[in-house]
Parts: sequence; C-alpha cells; structure tokens
Amino acid sequence: MTVPADASAPEKNVAGRLPFLDRYLALWILAAMAAGLGFGRLVPGLGEALAAVTVTGVSLPIALGLLVMMYPVLAKVRYDRLDTVTRDRRLLLPSLLLNWIVGPALMFALAWLFLPDLPEYRTGLIVVGLARCIAMVIIWNDLARGHREAAAVLVALNSVFQVIAFAALGWFYLSVLPGWLGWEQTALDVSVWEIARSVLVFLGIPLAAGYLTRRLGERTRGRTWYETQLLPRIGPFALYGLLFTIVVLFALQGDAITSRPLDVVRIALPLLVYFAAMWAGSMALGRAIGLDHPRTTTLAFTAAGNNFELAIAVCIATFGASSGQALAGVVGPLIEVPVLIGLVHVALRTRRYFLTPTPQEDPAHA
Repeated sequence: MTVPADASAPEKNVAGRLPFLDRYLALWILAAMAAGLGFGRLVPGLGEALAAVTVTGVSLPIALGLLVMMYPVLAKVRYDRLDTVTRDRRLLLPSLLLNWIVGPALMFALAWLFLPDLPEYRTGLIVVGLARCIAMVIIWNDLARGHREAAAVLVALNSVFQVIAFAALGWFYLSVLPGWLGWEQTALDVSVWEIARSVLVFLGIPLAAGYLTRRLGERTRGRTWYETQLLPRIGPFALYGLLFTIVVLFALQGDAITSRPLDVVRIALPLLVYFAAMWAGSMALGRAIGLDHPRTTTLAFTAAGNNFELAIAVCIATFGASSGQALAGVVGPLIEVPVLIGLVHVALRTRRYFLTPTPQEDPAHA
C-alpha cells in the first residue's frame, strides 16, 4: 500500500497547521453549548423569545446562523469540477443507499430498541433519522479535509431526495411498518411544500450566494486573488456562524435539557450508537470500494450527519414546541456536534490507510 507523503506525519502536525479557531474548535463548541444551556436556563423567557420569529418553522436566529455558517464553505467550492463528481457512481450510489435506506432503517431500529416505553422520544428520533444532513456536514467535511466538490454534490442530492422522500418515509416508518409489526403507530403531518421551503432556505440561499461569489470574484479579479485574498477573509465566518447557531439552539431548549437529564441520557444512547455506526460503516465501505480518503470522508460525514433544523421544525410544527418529540430533536445536535467534531480528528488519523490519490482525482485539499 502506498502512503501519501503527508499522511505518515502524526495527526498533531496536521492539527498544528490549522488556524487558531479551527485548532481548538472542540473547546469552542463545548463552550458554546454550555453558554446556550446556561442562557436558556437562567434567562426567563429567552427560549420563547428566540422561537417567536420563525423561518420555515425554524427560529430566525438559528436560520441566520446556519446561512452564515454555510456560505463561506460553499464559496470555496470549485464549481467547474462538479462534473467529475456527478460521473462517479462509486460515490453517488453508496451515498444514496446509506442516506435513504440504511440511515432511516438504523435509526428506526435503535429508537425502538432503546426507547420502547417512551413513544414521544422514539418518534422524535425517527424523525431525526429521516432528515438527512444538508448544513453542518459542510463544516465537518471541510475540517476533516474531505472533498469539497463531492460534499456539494451529495448535499444537493440529499436535498432533492429530502423533498421527494421525507414525508413518504415518515409515513412508512411511523405508521406502516409499526402497523405491520403490531407496534404503536404515529401520524406525521408534514407537506412536501414545507420540506421544499426548508431546503430552499437552508441550502438554496447559501449555495446561490457561494456560486455567485466565486463566479463574480474570479471574473473580476482572477482566481489567484479569489483563492488567496477573498477566501481567507470570509472563511472564519463559517465557524462564527456555527458557534452562534449552537448557542442559540441550546438556549431554545436549555431549561428542558437541564431539567430532564435522565431523559436526555436515554435519548443520547441510541444517537451515540447511530453516529458511530453510520460513520465507521461508511468509512469502511468507502475504503472497500476503492474511494480515496477525501471522497470516503465526505461519504462518511454526509451519511452520519442529520438535518437537525428540519427535524426540529417538523417536530415543533406537528407535536408542539414543548413536546417530547421536539426535545428529542434538540438532543440530536447536542450529541451530534461533539461526536462529529471528535470524528473529524479520527478522519484525519485514517489518511494513512488509504492509497495515494491519482493526479486525475485532484482532491479538494491536496
């Protein structure tokens, strides 16, 4: 097996080359989570105030944070390279299989296995499993040196399938399949237009902004200026947006999370199993079918991540903001954020186990 020239170096050297904010991101994320929980617990009415103004069922401050978070990364994408990804069936077909068959089925099984006596939390987890990631995965993929163009294509693919399949899969996993098995059934009232509107806001706006920024920037000032001058200026705003979103997200449910710690633990257990199994299984699959490390990393993070903003919006709209389903939706990112930032470091360490990419593959972070 050929080892990439820089993959044999210790992972700490890779981390040492990261900017200061990136290098200690795990600490900033934990601090943001603690701050959000503290604000939600200590400031009366803060959660209700943050939730009062919504966009597609999601708090407006969270929506703004997500848009700020996604725009800089999507501005880094080389859109002229997307055709090399769309022709790669070794990447696209496994991604569809993992996201729309394996992921929902695994979360359904884990929810019933760990929460057979808590139907509200169980339903919330199943909804989380149905909402495939189109937002934060962009950040995790970039930090783990995944393939940016592949991430953009897979996220767009997920968004299309989300519009088409989310409501149908919700009906199947909450009503049809439990009915076949003789278990408790639940109805999920969500329209295709609501899903499409959420995708349009949380992916369409930053994607269009990123594409136009690159096209106009390169056309007016050239690619060298764009890559060396503009991108370094706007890049840090992705992590500022991430930290702001985390603070607001946990402030919304700070009181509920801190007042029901045992419930949070029970919800967290199947989530931990889910994230670990999806990520590790996807990495193993990518390596087995011959994908390089950047594409395998992208496959793993797009499969393991979930669209928590959509899941929370659906749970709140269907079951109410104070429901157990909404709490389960909020616990999703409470577990996902620290777990996936930890898996970023694991992904960096696994580079040595992959073949050196050929020049034609041209990984985004080479």
